[in-house]
Amino acid sequence: MPVFPAPDTPHPITLPDGSLHRDTVFLRAVIDHPRWVIGDYTYASSENPPADWAHELAPYLYAFSPDRLIIGKFCQIADGVRFITALANHRYDGFSSYPFAIFHRAFEGAPSLPGPGKDTIIGNDVWIGQGARILPGARIGDGVIIGAGAVVGGHVAPYQVVIGNPGRVLRGRFAPEVVARSLELRWWEWPIAQILAHEAEICGADLAALERAGGECGSD
Repeated sequence: MPVFPAPDTPHPITLPDGSLHRDTVFLRAVIDHPRWVIGDYTYASSENPPADWAHELAPYLYAFSPDRLIIGKFCQIADGVRFITALANHRYDGFSSYPFAIFHRAFEGAPSLPGPGKDTIIGNDVWIGQGARILPGARIGDGVIIGAGAVVGGHVAPYQVVIGNPGRVLRGRFAPEVVARSLELRWWEWPIAQILAHEAEICGADLAALERAGGECGSD
């Protein structure tokens, strides 16, 4: 069975010459931030790896932010992705959207600032393509694929393919009954040894095979 890097490995890819591929990181290993929640084996890649991955990916998520960025397990985040979290917002229900309070610093009850925003939640096994933007408070379901350059907000149901600006569902990846059963099996919760043993079933599209694998893993 192949050896898989631990989820706290900063650079989990080793190149043929034995050196580490520093363009890709397991995020849990490189982000220590009170408003981030990151699942095991979720990775991000960058053509110009930043010193501060948290700031690069979510530049408006501060230690004092009221909202959180929650990302599940086994997510795949391509180069140039940004999570635009709640503190990037301005009020837009009045005559001006100008954020006076960030300059005069009297924040308590400041009428020029919006109220606290919602958490941004990304499910498990979500693939976010190059340059995509995830808007404040988005809820992205398990198994979603977000196309390159898409701008996505609101709620996206599991196993949808989303493209464009504004983001729209292009299609579902599977029939509804297959999605429902996949969500019951929750392969991403299996022990990593079992996941590797059933890589073919997880990466295939044969529900019966995945169910058999799930039975072996006690998730039936």
